[in-house]
Formats: sequence, structure tokens, C-alpha cells
Amino acid sequence: MNIIVVGSGVAGVTFAEKYRALSPEDEVTIVTNEHDGYYSRPLLSRGFTKTDIEQSIILKTFDKLRDLSINVIAGSEVIAINRSTKTVAIDGPGQEKSLSYDKLILAQGSAAVVPPPLRGSEKLFFSLNSLADLKAMRKFRQPFLNQNRHPHWAIVGGGLIGCEVASDLATAGDKVTIYHALDRLMERQLVAQDSASLLAVLQASGVEVLLNQAVRAVVEESEKICVETDVNAEFDAVIVACGFKPRTDLASHAGLDVARGVNVNNHLQTQDEAIFALGDMAELPDGKIYAYILPIRNQALWLANYLSGQVQTSWLAAPFTTKAKVHGFEAAHPYVL
Repeated sequence: MNIIVVGSGVAGVTFAEKYRALSPEDEVTIVTNEHDGYYSRPLLSRGFTKTDIEQSIILKTFDKLRDLSINVIAGSEVIAINRSTKTVAIDGPGQEKSLSYDKLILAQGSAAVVPPPLRGSEKLFFSLNSLADLKAMRKFRQPFLNQNRHPHWAIVGGGLIGCEVASDLATAGDKVTIYHALDRLMERQLVAQDSASLLAVLQASGVEVLLNQAVRAVVEESEKICVETDVNAEFDAVIVACGFKPRTDLASHAGLDVARGVNVNNHLQTQDEAIFALGDMAELPDGKIYAYILPIRNQALWLANYLSGQVQTSWLAAPFTTKAKVHGFEAAHPYVL
């Protein structure tokens, strides 16, 4: 059997490694737009207090995966799925322009959300959704450090990623201001009491937190970036951290059912019996999308076992917990999942 995996995050790589171990005779190919290897996406938000992050974040090089007899087509993108011929079209520097599959695994993950008022201004701000994004931010920051200065960042969004990045930048010595649209931080994950504790921790680290803020625009002003609200302010750089959305375009253009994510059944199978989706782009029949490492990894291991004939029962989410990577913060109550 010939299996193609789209994506080299925890979902795609975990599936590929497990399936290769269970079915050594089959062909397994990963197609990814990444260049640096398989890395820990959760560590991206700790990318400023770790000086060796660009090396330590790499869990496995693509050559290591190839040593396991997993074919990796890096720096490439699957741009179309032909369900009738069971082929995918690939855009990239490699020689492969089309590949056939028996089973296709969609594991593309999610993209950063850009609020409507900021669309069209993407060149003026950073998002943190990949190692390439982190490298760009570190490259921007380095000239300040070379002059014994620290930049002043605005972060639009006081959710999980926004708070983690703000904490890490502040701990690294930078000045940070958070703009959050609602009246408390991380309202999707924390109860009100823990949101208040998180606010106190961030403020104690030097982060300025502005709640109930409607950011109307981000514009360039001379060598600064201006965040426009009721009161405008200038910064060295802006990070937009307003959450993530599943990457559904490829599936949608192939005629697969999508809602918030790619619709799958309890076997992680789309309405096309040859195509599966997993991770934070897969929407289960109950409407849930699992955007945390433990259930994503669990899905990937289960699917490898299922497709190799080791299990027949449907996938069930096991209990799991999560934790914000904010320096000095511990929630007193369970996270809302």
C-alpha cells in the first residue's frame, strides 16, 4: 500500500513513524513545506529565552526520518487532490509533480488567524506559527541586542499563545504590551480566578496588559509600527496572536466536507474512504477539534494501528491536561478543554 502524509508536524510524523514500524513493506511518503526537520511546535513560544532554540527545537531531522525508510519531500506543498485518480499535485523544487496514493493522510495542522481589520497589513506584523516565523522574529530582534537595547513589542491577543510569547519576551528583557479584546486573559482555557492570577504574574514581569481593546488597524509610522485603538501607540514590532484555524482549503477544493475543520467520522475518515484527517484540522462528529499535543499524538498512533489492521474500534479521546508555558504561573483550577 502507498500512503501519503501531508504535513510534518506531530500528527504527520507520529503517524508515519508508527505506521512504518507496523507495516514495513508499505510505502510511506511525507510531503511538507518545512525545511528544517520535525520540530516541537509548542516550544516556539519559548524561542527568546533559549539561545540555542533553532537547534534544540528540532526533534528529528528529515534525514533521520529517511533513515527509517520514510520518504520525505521537503520544501514542497500539495496543491490539489484528484480523488478519482487518487493522485496529489505537488508544487516544489523537487522532481515529483504528482504522486499516487492508496491512502491519503491530511495532517496540515492550523494557520494563524488574522482578524478582519488587520487583513491586508500582514507585512507589518509577525505571527508565530512555525519555526520560520520564529527565525524571522529572532532575526528582527538581534540588531537591538547588538546595540545593548531591547525592542518594544505589541501583542494583539491575550489567549494562550499571546500570553506565552509575552511572558518569554519579557523574561528575555524586552518590553511588551498586550492588547486583548475581552475583559480577561485566556478566557477559553482559564476560570476567572486563574485569569486574574495570570494577569498579576504578567504585570509583575513587566508586561503591560490592556483589556477590552478593539484594535482597528496596524500601520507603519516612520520606523515604528502604530497600533490604532481609541488611543494610538507606537512599537518596534507587532505580533498578532489571535488564535489558529484549521487548514481546510486543500480538502474543501477536493470536494471533502468541511465545517470548522475537515469533517471526519470516529475512524478519522472523511467521506472519501481513502482519505483521513487528524490533529488540529480534523473535526469529529461531535464538533470537537483536538488542538493539543497529547490527543493529536494519540490520534496519530491510533490511526497507524487502524490502517495496519491492529485495531478495529473507533478512536476515543483519552483524558488529558494542558498547561500554559508562562514563566512563574500555575493555574489553581483545571484548564477548560
